Amino acid sequence: MKEDLILTKEGLEKLKKEHTELVDIKRPKNIETIRSTRAMGDLSENGGYHAARDEQSFIESRIQELEEIFKRAKVASGTKTKSVSVGSKVVLESYQNKDKVIYELVGATEADPVNNKISYESPLGKGLMGKKPGDLFTIQVPVGELKYKILEVK
Repeated sequence: MKEDLILTKEGLEKLKKEHTELVDIKRPKNIETIRSTRAMGDLSENGGYHAARDEQSFIESRIQELEEIFKRAKVASGTKTKSVSVGSKVVLESYQNKDKVIYELVGATEADPVNNKISYESPLGKGLMGKKPGDLFTIQVPVGELKYKILEVK
């Protein structure tokens, strides 16, 4: 049995919106493109037809992937607690250089490190889970150890 996939409410809504767009807009448009390019004749030299078939393959596999995610998805409770959980925003201070950073803990499919959204399954995410303001913790990364202090959990 496959394990649950924890997502934030916002993350699940974003995936549902993507699914709706694929099923209701992109799939019908792609089918029409295949139909119209097929009518142009010789399929062996019809680049538009082959591109549309490739796009169809991508659309169908993404729809299937999203539907599998929905079967396994569990929404994080979102209840306000004083300890870090999925959906929490955490203000950290680096023990080494006193820099402050805010991370949001999200499900693996929602992770976006560029926007400081980190998976609860990542090394930093695992290190944060269950911690409270004032806690110090260390995580092991390829370049060594990183030490942080949790300043705030939102």
